[in-house]
Amino acid sequence: MKRSQVNQAIRWAEELLARNNIHLPDTAAYAPEKWAQIKDQAQTVFKTMMGWDITDFGSGNFDEIGCVLYTVRNGLITDDSVGVPYCEKYLLFKEGQRLPKHYHLYKSEDIINRAGGVLEVMLWNTDEEGKQLETDVEIYMDGIKRTFKAGEKIHILPGNSISLTPHIAHIFGPKPGTGELVAGEVSKVNDDNTDNYFMEPVGRFPTIQEDEPAYRLLCNEYPKG
Repeated sequence: MKRSQVNQAIRWAEELLARNNIHLPDTAAYAPEKWAQIKDQAQTVFKTMMGWDITDFGSGNFDEIGCVLYTVRNGLITDDSVGVPYCEKYLLFKEGQRLPKHYHLYKSEDIINRAGGVLEVMLWNTDEEGKQLETDVEIYMDGIKRTFKAGEKIHILPGNSISLTPHIAHIFGPKPGTGELVAGEVSKVNDDNTDNYFMEPVGRFPTIQEDEPAYRLLCNEYPKG
């Protein structure tokens, strides 16, 4: 992705959140040089990769496979003295975008429709080797047990959520025709470097082509050392 695309997407995300009266921490507005100035105090932010995250998952097609994320809270799987023992995120989608099919081995997560359009989710069970199964999927939605066919489209209105456990592969994004979407995630500690298992030929973080200065640093771009 080009840095200009990243900057434009973050500005769009800020506007979308503002329209829905959703507020991020003050650190979301820090300029890149601010992080260098406070790096000694910000090690928890750096280690847990809190902050802005934008990716096309290596697809080269951000308008279809991708979204803007902001991690508000997080910890470390390997060290429970760092951060908090859970994760909270916002996932911001334009019309037509979605996440690629993937599952987790560690993380359980609630995916919440916070505002905007209709959240569309598709689910598949996987076996211990990560092979997709065509069996019915049993999950909970706001505490109510539900059963769906493999790959069935599940529609979630604002204020409602779906709970996903390890080994359940999932795709989600806005239902076509319902507009922009603010989704939320509340989960176990999140580790994007080790606990994402993609079932499409994609990656996690994009390679950035620097065609203009960074508006905000991404969560994998903080100062080292």
